[in-house]
Amino acid sequence: MRALVQRVRFGAVRVEGRTVAEVGPGLVVLVGVRHGDTEEDAHFLARKVAHLRIFPDEQGKLNRSVLETGGEVLSVSQFTLYGDCRKGNRPSFVDAAGPERALPVYEAFNQALASHGVPVRTGVFGAVMLVEIHNDGPVTIWLDTAELRA
Repeated sequence: MRALVQRVRFGAVRVEGRTVAEVGPGLVVLVGVRHGDTEEDAHFLARKVAHLRIFPDEQGKLNRSVLETGGEVLSVSQFTLYGDCRKGNRPSFVDAAGPERALPVYEAFNQALASHGVPVRTGVFGAVMLVEIHNDGPVTIWLDTAELRA
């Protein structure tokens, strides 16, 4: 699984002109699921996101997690995180899991994140979404379970 984690002052998802979710301050997490990812990967990634220390403490050091700050998470499914651009100019998405596999793993990630005590809002899986992100810092962290476990 992959997650692009962004510390935000505000984040929102709109579908067909209607706001379906918004958060702030907290995190916007774009989540990609590949073939072979499991609920175990989802739980591992959720724990990492919940405890990722990317919020400043009293001295301004990145020492606090979204849990410690009382922030929220906007989780957005994003198969394009598995876009492979090594050949040509059009990305290949063959590594991205199809919806039948990706949806349960994505939902497991969101449930695991909530079980850590993080308020989670979500986009609409499979929908064309307008995602508004007010990145704070900016702070953007790339997490990949295959790399983290290597």
